[in-house]
Parts: sequence; structure tokens; C-alpha cells
Amino acid sequence: MTARGRRLLARLVTTLVAGLAGILTAGALPAAADTVGIGQYVALGDSYAAGQGAPPYLNEDCLQSLNGYPYLLDAQNKIHLRANVACTGATTSDVSDEQLSALKQSTRLVTLTVGAADLGLSQVLAACTAVPPTPTQCQIEINRALGLLVVPPGGESVLGGRLTDLYAEVADAAPNALIVVTGYPLLFELIEGDPALALKTQINNATAALNLTIETAVESAQNSGVNIVYVDVTAAFDGHGIGGSGVPFINPPPPVGTAREAFHPTAAGYVAYAEAISAALPRSWRANQERVA
Repeated sequence: MTARGRRLLARLVTTLVAGLAGILTAGALPAAADTVGIGQYVALGDSYAAGQGAPPYLNEDCLQSLNGYPYLLDAQNKIHLRANVACTGATTSDVSDEQLSALKQSTRLVTLTVGAADLGLSQVLAACTAVPPTPTQCQIEINRALGLLVVPPGGESVLGGRLTDLYAEVADAAPNALIVVTGYPLLFELIEGDPALALKTQINNATAALNLTIETAVESAQNSGVNIVYVDVTAAFDGHGIGGSGVPFINPPPPVGTAREAFHPTAAGYVAYAEAISAALPRSWRANQERVA
């Protein structure tokens, strides 16, 4: 049996045992508690999970912010943020190598936003929003990113494979947790007459392709027995992207915005993230928490 096959088998056994044991019960525990209890929450992922874009920051290496969605979820009843190890620039490999140690048997909720850094999305945005414009380089970067999302006949994309393996690792490290995986918002509002409409459309399409890859990987993990759900945030950000008429949920690039915050959610955007995640928590998960409260 392959290593991946062993992981899938172990995960299925864990899921069965967890179901028989009646896990995912809820209760409030002290911040330092490691005993099994409800609401123990760990946040994993990249800059979108860390809170980049909504200063002030708690640290300069990972750009974590109290305005990020992990801390907003922590403020909700029955959810206790035990650890936030999300870090700006984190790839799927970084999460696997550097963040999974935060997961415990007592972890009951895990959130994960990752995948954009694997595609080098920052390089795509730099090439496609340069002044003066560099449409040729923009297209090169988009094609490079999309190459990781192409699904060969009868197979899965490069990024899809990385995500599927990562979800298995998360489930192994936190066998009693619900894993909530989020996608990314579309960055730009598409407005007719915008001279950069074609480039912005390509960037949004690339983001949509990334989201589809993430969602497909989540479905694959569900089919193998992982307790995991996908949260699509595009609807929550509709009308609030760069160039939109609504309250800005995405920071614009310079000269309007700052380079460090550019293309990341604003504080209002992270509220939208937290609300989307909270709304997506299965009713059974909340019911189990209430039953032991």
C-alpha cells in the first residue's frame, strides 16, 4: 500500500472511531488547556488567514492581526482560538512542515486558507498591475500559475494533489476536528469601459480556477471520510472588490493603497470572511456544542 493509501485508511478508521465515540462535543476551556473539549480552534494558512491587510499587526514575520478572521471567530460563543499559526506567504508545504504541530487530539475546529502562494499569486499581481502595464509578462505569469491547476485526463492538478495530501495530514494531526477550508475572493469589480478590464478579468478568472481546485480537493477529502467543508467567500465580497461601489473589502494597490496591504482584505473584508465561515459551520457541529454547554 502506498503512503497516501495508508493515510486514507488511517483517516477512515479515525473517522469511524470518532463517530462511535461521539466526538465534536463543545465546551469552553481555559486558554492553556490541552484536555479534550469543545471549541478548541486552530487557524492554519497564509496571509489571508493571518490577517494581512488589516493592521495593526501582532508581529512582522507573519503579519497576524487581531482584525483577521481567526480572532473574529474567537470572539464568538463556543469557539476558543487555541493557536493561530497562519503566516503570510505560507504555501501548502509550509503549512505541512511548520504549522501542523499546533494541532492536537483536543482540537475541534481547524480553519485553513492556502493555495495562492503555491501559484505565486503575488508575482501575477505584480506583473498584471505594473505601471506602465506589461500585458505580455502578465500573461506569462497567469499561464505559469494556471499550469499548476491543469487537470490531466484521469488525474488531478499539481496543486490539487498538494491540497489533497495536506487535508489528509491535517485530519491525521487533528482527528477530532471539523476542518473548514476557505477559498479566495475575486479581487476586482469588472466595469465596462475600464482600460484594464481584460487584465482584471484574467486575474479574477485565475482566482476562480484556484477556488475550483480547492473545492474539488475538499470534495475528494470528503469522499475519503475526512470531516471537512469548503467555504466560498466570493458572494460575500461581491460588489466590494477593488473598483466597486460598496464598502471596500479588498485593499487597492499603490498609489491609492499601500504595497504591504495591497490585494488583501480590509478589516471589513475579514468580517465578511468570519461571517461566511460561521454560517458554514454544520448545524450538527453547533448542536453538539450546545448539548454540552
